[in-house]
Amino acid sequence: MVEFQQTIKEAYSFRGKGLHSGIAANITLLPAPVNHGVKFCRVDLPTKPIVDAIASNVSGTQRGTILSNGEASISTIEHLMSALYGLGIDNVLIETDAPEIPILDGSSLEYVTVIGKEGVKTQDEPRRYFELKEPLHYKDSETGSSISIYPDNKFSIDLMIDFNSDILGTQCASFNSETDYLKEIAPCRTFVFLHDLLPLINNNLIKGGDLNNAIVIAKERIEGAELKKLEEVFGSSNKESIEKGYLNVEKLQFNNECARHKLLDLIGDLALAGIRFRGKVVASRPGHKINSEISKIILNMANKSVNASAIPQFDPNAEPVVDINGIKKLLPHRPPFLMVDRIIKMEKDTVVGIKTVGINEGYFIGHFPDEPVMPGVLIIESMAQVGGILVLSDLDEPEKHSTYFAKIDNAKFKKKVVPGDVLVIKLHVTAPLRRSIVCMKGEVYVGDTLACEADLMAQVIKNK
Repeated sequence: MVEFQQTIKEAYSFRGKGLHSGIAANITLLPAPVNHGVKFCRVDLPTKPIVDAIASNVSGTQRGTILSNGEASISTIEHLMSALYGLGIDNVLIETDAPEIPILDGSSLEYVTVIGKEGVKTQDEPRRYFELKEPLHYKDSETGSSISIYPDNKFSIDLMIDFNSDILGTQCASFNSETDYLKEIAPCRTFVFLHDLLPLINNNLIKGGDLNNAIVIAKERIEGAELKKLEEVFGSSNKESIEKGYLNVEKLQFNNECARHKLLDLIGDLALAGIRFRGKVVASRPGHKINSEISKIILNMANKSVNASAIPQFDPNAEPVVDINGIKKLLPHRPPFLMVDRIIKMEKDTVVGIKTVGINEGYFIGHFPDEPVMPGVLIIESMAQVGGILVLSDLDEPEKHSTYFAKIDNAKFKKKVVPGDVLVIKLHVTAPLRRSIVCMKGEVYVGDTLACEADLMAQVIKNK
């Protein structure tokens, strides 16, 4: 089932103060065209610079996610990004007159409540998804946090947090296609341990923090000088001490509200990959730093995938990168089994070759006499030979080596190849040569039409 991109039907405005800066901020969300993505515009700066909401622009992750483009930055964007993802919004321009997004009540609830499902507009361009082929693992050795993503046909998250607190304990939360983001995730507020507030205050942070925009947890009894310092910020409590437990809430939204808020943050940070992906996310004690790092990896992988899938164009007037004589020096194959005529592009991870299919090809005598069609197995062979040229060209003595099929996966034939067709054969390395094994994604085009594709694994062996 095809999913289409979405934006918002009209402008929506929000006002509040930044959690760390304390600066009053006005933000306005505006509809945006297809393939626009999420962008922030600092309207308070003279040039009104744009900051794309993508992981490569993450410049800081201490107590929130910060995006930067040159001198322009925008911080604490994770709750808004999470709300946009939860509502299914792909394209929006966010105008802000301050360097920090307002904290509101410490959750995403106001965003999703004001916009709602009725405020979302479906556009006429399909939504792009990135498909993970292999499991992805990332661990922060300093914090012990880890995130793994496993290939799946849908997006889901299983998350665990453990702050070594007997108040919170170990908490888990999950998100999948059955989760109602508005009811089950959006209301969950950010939280902070009381003993962490003093360092933040001393570092000139949480100027906009108060007891209404965060769950405050006392891990132990607070009194004396520490209590007086806190009262300077939050006001006098007329208490000689603060007891262990939840300081400012009588009832949590959910028993695992803190874990659900971490899930809210993770969704917002993963949205910075710039593309939705299908996969099962397993996160242990995640934070903005590791969230952003995994998003950068997905962003880079998706960009490589897009570059790898671009349709190559054949200019018959251009000089070949490798002509037929050069090909014969690299490959042991000879007519009638040489399935590539020239190489028109060769880079570190990508190669493009050409095969002109003539009626004099020997296999057309029997395949088929009245309706000649190039056998699919020979189209796959042409991919292997073009990929072999890329691999062998990087060896010191290519003439002493040969490549052999180890595995063929996901082979699909989408168009008949007939006499007169010019095959444009593209191979992109998906796993570089290691221990004599190399993996490639192969595509064969006739004009702009994909005729065949397959995932190939080959073994490079030295000739006896």
